[in-house]
Amino acid sequence: MIIFPAIDIKNKRCVRLAQGRMDAETVYSEDPVEVARRWEAEGAEIIHLVDLDGAIEGNARNYEVFKSITSAINIPVQIGGGIRDEKTAELYLNTRGIKRIIIGTAAYENPAFVKALAKKYPGRVAVGIDARDGLVAIKGWVTVTNEKAVDLAKRLEGMGVACIIYTDISRDGMLTGPNIEATRALAESISIPVVASGGISSKKDIESYRGVNIEGIIIGKALYAGKVTLNEAIGAAS
Repeated sequence: MIIFPAIDIKNKRCVRLAQGRMDAETVYSEDPVEVARRWEAEGAEIIHLVDLDGAIEGNARNYEVFKSITSAINIPVQIGGGIRDEKTAELYLNTRGIKRIIIGTAAYENPAFVKALAKKYPGRVAVGIDARDGLVAIKGWVTVTNEKAVDLAKRLEGMGVACIIYTDISRDGMLTGPNIEATRALAESISIPVVASGGISSKKDIESYRGVNIEGIIIGKALYAGKVTLNEAIGAAS
């Protein structure tokens, strides 16, 4: 399993939210570039970047911050948040260091867009499925739909999606432990690789994913709060 340290950007700062609530943020750094350099120095293979402002507004709000990050490090990144049209997608895909982009809201609203983009950029288009009580949430997790996360994942089969990043919103940023069973159920229902996100609070939580068919785990608050070091996380995932 690959460990993806997360850097969530809001107003150009590195923050973590509680259950995705924009009014429940903790600022961990005023300099996201230095944070990225730290994760690279500590052994990260790839970094997970999120534009929280972009997720709400539907645009590349923090693009310049991400460009500064990719210019400062020598490992790839994946990025999501607000990528809802081809212009924004290609802006990121043509930026040095960005391995793949993550489509969230647009994957639910316009699957044909994802299919076309995945065909044009093989292996570089992932989909983020964020769930609240098992139902897909979109537009920065503000709107909860009536579609089950598993059903959306099944709709994406055969579209060339590189992976699905599955987040249990109720666990995200809470340090309460991951939703192993929901992640397992999703991973077993599709052939698309799955990356787990949300709730990691310890080395033990990472080890609990052993035996679950996932590509990797995204870790955010546990790293920033000192609950686990990146080195420990990578070791637990090996």
